[in-house]
Amino acid sequence: MSASDSVDLELLGVRIEAPANQPLMQLRESEGDRRLLRIYIGASEYMAIEHALEGRVPMRPLTHDLLVNVFEDLGAHLRRVVITEMRDNTYYAEIQLLHQGQTHAISCRPSDAVAVAVRAAIPISAHRGVMDEAGIVVRSDEDDSEEILVEFRDFIDNISPEDFQENPEDSGK
Repeated sequence: MSASDSVDLELLGVRIEAPANQPLMQLRESEGDRRLLRIYIGASEYMAIEHALEGRVPMRPLTHDLLVNVFEDLGAHLRRVVITEMRDNTYYAEIQLLHQGQTHAISCRPSDAVAVAVRAAIPISAHRGVMDEAGIVVRSDEDDSEEILVEFRDFIDNISPEDFQENPEDSGK
């Protein structure tokens, strides 16, 4: 696949989609239409990506850390991850690497590929056909709504019962 066949993505993050309580990974085109790609993922991949984004380093390597360590110890250079297709509502991806002068593409789930990409600080992209099929164009007012939602979640996360206690001086008594 040539560079013109793919689009660069940025990982917006992971979240739990209500009401189904389903983990979700959100990626967005870095340029152009800035389409959004939303992929449902497993709970363990959700945690692996979230921990890496937050900069949490486990005392011992977890699975994705181990995988990056193995590639590095074997002298493989991780190049990028690519979401290659969507078939029957299932996404497919590959980790592209260079080892001893040869390029290799290792098939994997997108969530595992992104968990590796975050740890190895390598680019994430998707085949243009995947974005054409599944990418969602988000209107600017929806971007504003997302910002409001993020602020509201931050408020909810930081509120305490003491914030609702009435101060007698404020009540005019």
